[in-house]
Amino acid sequence: MKWRQENVIVFVLCSNLPSCVFISGSRMTAAILCLLLAGPVLLVAGSPVYKSDNGTVPLVLWHGMGEWLCDSCCNPLSMGAIKKMIEEDIAGIYVLSLMIGKNVIEDTENGFFSDVNEQVSTVCSQLAQDPKLKGGYNAMGFSQGAQFLRAVAQRCPSPPMKNLISIGGQHQGVYGLPRCPGESSHICDMIRKALNNGAYTDLMQKHLVQAQYWHDPLNDDLYKKHSRFLADINQERAVNETYKKNLQLLEKFIMVKFLQDTVVDPVDTEWFGFLKTGQAKETETLQDSVLYKEDRLGLAAMDKAGKLVFLASAGDHLQFTREWFNANLLPYLR
Repeated sequence: MKWRQENVIVFVLCSNLPSCVFISGSRMTAAILCLLLAGPVLLVAGSPVYKSDNGTVPLVLWHGMGEWLCDSCCNPLSMGAIKKMIEEDIAGIYVLSLMIGKNVIEDTENGFFSDVNEQVSTVCSQLAQDPKLKGGYNAMGFSQGAQFLRAVAQRCPSPPMKNLISIGGQHQGVYGLPRCPGESSHICDMIRKALNNGAYTDLMQKHLVQAQYWHDPLNDDLYKKHSRFLADINQERAVNETYKKNLQLLEKFIMVKFLQDTVVDPVDTEWFGFLKTGQAKETETLQDSVLYKEDRLGLAAMDKAGKLVFLASAGDHLQFTREWFNANLLPYLR
């Protein structure tokens, strides 16, 4: 899992660079590399500002997983830059970037080693106690933070979430490793099998975040029985009518898929699709899935009502320009 962490955070920081290499080492080394590779992020943040005076709805952000200080709630090179950009674009908006833990280090570590259900419960309490969110808020999740915020919408309808924006979120989980060279790689298959052998143990399901949205299509019964987080919020074992009702309270559920994504496998999960059960090559769309056909989560009803929005970005995982963001996502934040 250490290898996976390193590749994801380097990718986020290197957005527009052709290639980057992360060298494992001390916290100081990681911090220095973050600073050296931050140029593209700051360049995007420094582009022309879109002016708007409709910034009356608060926004809650939940970041993805990262390495050390590079990807966290408040780091100026990650969510700090996103927060600043939105505050510049929408005058007077209140932006809350969620911190899971007592400080930035704990927040980053909790992106890997903690119970996701407990994280969601903590966030629900934090949002309920924030007086600025009483009238409702928009939510924006990056990578794994997107499905965590969806869990908030399903489990905690007060204060009300208005729009949920999922940027590269893995809503049907993952069954692959970042930067692996395709399904034909024997090394990828070996690592995948090793993770799968332990992913559904109680220890992994309670303490390793990524195991909690690991979705094995070859062992569907095992996944449904032992997945403590993803199988629950996706109604895999039984239909929780409260989850279904709460999710349909959203005005819009916007899902962004990255067309050249090399981090999320399969990439269809970013639009709520996934691999067909019983094999690991052929995928199916949300609309072809049992989840949709039986409308176990209310997504079919939302789709018919025009509440589901499917957007695409031409880049790799979490790669987008400020211009693309302003044109495609900013309208949902006003």
